[in-house]
Amino acid sequence: MIKPKKFLFVSKDSLSGDLALKLINEGHAVKFYFKDPKSRDAYKGFFEKVKNWRHHISWADIIIFDDANYGESAGRLRKAGKRVIGGSRYTDKLETDREFGQEELRKQEINTLAGRDFNDYKAAIRFIKRNPKRYVFKPSGKEQSYNKRLVIISEEDDGSDLLEFLQQNRKTLQKKVPNFLIQEFAAGIEIAVGAFFNGEKFIRPINVNFEHKRIFTGNLGPMTGEAGTLMFWENSNRIFESTLEKMTPALRKAGYIGYIDLNCIVNKKDIYPLEFTSRFGYPTIQIQLEGILDEAGEWLYRLAAGKNFLLSTKEGFQVGVVIFTPPAFSEGNDLDAADTYRGIGIRFKRDNREGVHILDVKNDNGIWRLAGISGWNLVVTGSGKDIAEARKIAYRRVRNIQIPHMFYRQDIGLRNIWEVKLLKKWGYLPSLNEDPRR
Repeated sequence: MIKPKKFLFVSKDSLSGDLALKLINEGHAVKFYFKDPKSRDAYKGFFEKVKNWRHHISWADIIIFDDANYGESAGRLRKAGKRVIGGSRYTDKLETDREFGQEELRKQEINTLAGRDFNDYKAAIRFIKRNPKRYVFKPSGKEQSYNKRLVIISEEDDGSDLLEFLQQNRKTLQKKVPNFLIQEFAAGIEIAVGAFFNGEKFIRPINVNFEHKRIFTGNLGPMTGEAGTLMFWENSNRIFESTLEKMTPALRKAGYIGYIDLNCIVNKKDIYPLEFTSRFGYPTIQIQLEGILDEAGEWLYRLAAGKNFLLSTKEGFQVGVVIFTPPAFSEGNDLDAADTYRGIGIRFKRDNREGVHILDVKNDNGIWRLAGISGWNLVVTGSGKDIAEARKIAYRRVRNIQIPHMFYRQDIGLRNIWEVKLLKKWGYLPSLNEDPRR
């Protein structure tokens, strides 16, 4: 066990407060900065928040940038000898510039889907007319994290429905999504592989996860960042070896230290990488904390110091369910909706908060209250030897929570039962009778 350390978190938004709270509970010191002025009450009462993170650089033993577009600052601090997790100019661009990410994959001879970046809707419409097929429309650039709900998947084989959508909404979309990607559609199972990178190599085990991006049960409704996830840990697999592991030389050259994840479409024929997340994911990190057995301060310190080590993780599966309230529909623009719920207390039917992780919440003398403007309030997790057991534990914990008008998906992990079996049959994952961590 390491001696208590000082951790400084830096972000644009209120993101990894749950990780910071875990460090506090382990006896470490935490200072937290996030830029968003509309959510200043988030995390109040849990730990110290600061107004200017740069004033606390010399105080910190480890600095954690838990969002994209801090790569330049992170790089300078690393060169100055600080221990930093997250961020490099290269990995920022991998995430925010989708076409650049695809080009970097191709440099490593990794199979990719055809796609083109656009900032002109008339040009995109001409492109689809000349090359009729099924496509996916994805926001690109720095604004993509705020426009995830505008991902549009064509349902017609010739892309005619997407073409009509772009023609009808060209002027509106030009203002909302000035940069976007038109990418060839591939049918299959959506799965991601990710791992922590220590500046030289990937830390094992790797994380395998299945995001549930739409907001309602049955995969209905608008896209969210993520409404819940099923995940497990294993030493390696064919998907990781064919994709993310091949990025090792590029990540080493960039000096990246942190978590990186690659989302893919997989079918019986091949693997098609879609996009990078070169930072902690949300609610990914909250669900990972359910599965990691080591103390957070210990493995974060080793990671920041560039050490090679093995993470201790649980066997089986972890399920995480996001608890929303109605401000989630407002995308941060409807402050009246946020103010309606701000300060509302969270009731626990039984005094048990095991597996309950904070998002936009504050602590009022032991009473957790809604905070911020996002409507993303809690992540509830469960672990089990199989998916059914992990789901049972997670949803039992969900039913212990009462918040007026809260909502959540009831099917997290359900479709993955047959998807995991199919991936094993195709040879992408270990056989059915093996521990997924091998």
